[in-house]
Amino acid sequence: MTYKRIKQPKLSDAIEQELERLILEGILSPGQQLPPERELAKQFDVSRPSVREAIQRLEAKHLLTRRQGGGTFVKEKLWQSFSEPLLDLLATHPETQLDLLEARHALEGLASYFAALRGNEEDFVRIRDCHQRIQDAQQQGDLPLEASAVMQYLIAVTESAHNVVLLHIIRSLAPLLEQNVLQNFELLNRRPEVVEKVRKHRANIVQAIVSGEPEKAREASHAHLAYIEETLLDLSREDSRRERSLRRIQQRKDGLES
Repeated sequence: MTYKRIKQPKLSDAIEQELERLILEGILSPGQQLPPERELAKQFDVSRPSVREAIQRLEAKHLLTRRQGGGTFVKEKLWQSFSEPLLDLLATHPETQLDLLEARHALEGLASYFAALRGNEEDFVRIRDCHQRIQDAQQQGDLPLEASAVMQYLIAVTESAHNVVLLHIIRSLAPLLEQNVLQNFELLNRRPEVVEKVRKHRANIVQAIVSGEPEKAREASHAHLAYIEETLLDLSREDSRRERSLRRIQQRKDGLES
């Protein structure tokens, strides 16, 4: 009987696969700088040429990029599957904002559910930290900062769900989601009682996640977004009534002047 010789995998292949895994799972995030080749070789316990070969192949796959004299980085726009013109188009059409809220029901409800089901203590610490940053931004009255903090919170929750496909979807939508959150805040802040209710809703979601209650986390997420949607629709109706009143006043004024 003859046996085939088992081919040992190249070290550079193993390094390439490990770096891909770190990128895929979001451990290496867009724009993040990799350690120098010397340090990576030490961490992997391999030679520098093996590390260099792996990095070159990841560059060819457009996952990494080198900067002259500045090191190697994960591609900045790795997650951006939507083109900037499309993002601008979606962001500037009011009708799409409610569509996006509906999509957020599915995405955030799912992320909250699995974060509560699969998250570990390290994940929960990160979620609590992000939640605190949202509260800090609220106290400062800085809406763009608050919207940015909410986006980081959503990413932290999605990372805690340990579902790489869901994570990539959220990351690719991040610019659009953050803009949607900011636009919503600008409207919701017209009603202080609504802002307080939204704050309590988010605290309920966080509590359900860190307590390991998946169904409760999903329900709290849906209740949070349904309340925002309902309030935005009410504000829209209120604006329409105000515009009609102003038109009537203007018509009466024009009638008197004529």
